[in-house]
Amino acid sequence: MDRDAFRPSPPAEVRADGAATLVFVRDLRHPLATVWAALTDPARLAEWAPFLADRDLGSPGAAVLTMVDGETTIPTAATIHRAEPPHLLEYTWGDDLLRWELSPLGAGTRLTLRHTVADPGMLPMVTAGWHLCLDVADRLLDGDPVGPIRGAEALNFGWSELRDTYADRLGQG
Repeated sequence: MDRDAFRPSPPAEVRADGAATLVFVRDLRHPLATVWAALTDPARLAEWAPFLADRDLGSPGAAVLTMVDGETTIPTAATIHRAEPPHLLEYTWGDDLLRWELSPLGAGTRLTLRHTVADPGMLPMVTAGWHLCLDVADRLLDGDPVGPIRGAEALNFGWSELRDTYADRLGQG
């Protein structure tokens, strides 16, 4: 697909668990092991995630996740607390806690992301960002990559509209 023609999928059903935790569920057509690799392998993460990882995230311990926004990079300390392939990945990223749960869904995978943020007012922005990233990941896994959409570039791909929709859905509109 031509990258310029990329448009996000319709907004997903999301919920907040407490004041500061996003719960985002996405059903993917790909098996657990394939999705696990996309969440943990630095080369795969570089193709869809908002950050670059300095190592494989599939084992506990320290890591550095570097946020990318055009030419600007911001390295942030991370700690992988739990890595139970191919079902559970939990790590801190700065002050945030991310928990990725993968469960079989037919031949595919149900991915559940629980992202706890330090500032609850950030939830709509975080949700819009993950929405775009997971759309990009899904395309990558389908063999039709569009390349990562990160930082300010996301504004060109419907991020603002997604943020506004998610603000309403999360009761922050």
